[in-house]
Amino acid sequence: MKLETCVYSGYKIHPGHGKRLVRSDGKVQIYLNKKCQRSSWVLKRNPREIRWTVLYRRKHKKGVHADDHTAKRRVKRVAQVASRAIGNMSLEAILAQRNQKPEFRRAQREQAVKAAKDAIRATRAEKKAKKVSEKKAPAQKQKAAKQVKTAAPRVGGKR
Repeated sequence: MKLETCVYSGYKIHPGHGKRLVRSDGKVQIYLNKKCQRSSWVLKRNPREIRWTVLYRRKHKKGVHADDHTAKRRVKRVAQVASRAIGNMSLEAILAQRNQKPEFRRAQREQAVKAAKDAIRATRAEKKAKKVSEKKAPAQKQKAAKQVKTAAPRVGGKR
C-alpha cells in the first residue's frame, strides 16, 4: 500500500482517495480533497499561512513539530592535526610551538613586552635630549639688532 502526501496540506493520502492534477509543464500535483485543491489552485493561498496545514504547524512550531529541533544529533568535532605549512610558518615551526610549555610562552611574552617598553623609553629620552639641546643653542648665540632707518614723516593735509 503506497501512501502519497498532499502537495498543499502535507497530510497522507491513502489509496482510492485524493485527486491528481497534471500541470501544463508536466508536474503532477496530488491533492487530498477539494478543499486543498481549491485553496491552492483556485484561491492561490500560501499553505504556510493557513492554520490547518502541516507547513503552517511546522513554521510556527505547533504540536509535534515543536520537538523537531531538539531531537537533532550533535556531530562530534575532531581537532585537526597539523599536517602542512600554514601561512609563513613551516610544519616544523608549528610542531615546535605546539610542544612548548605554557610557562615558557609566558616568559617569552613578558620578555618581548619588556624589550618593547625599553625601546619606547629610549626613543622618549632621545627626543627629550634633543629638545633640551635645541633650547640651549639659541640662548648662546645672539646677534646684535640692526638699526632700521625710519621713513621721514609726511607733512601736509588733504589736497
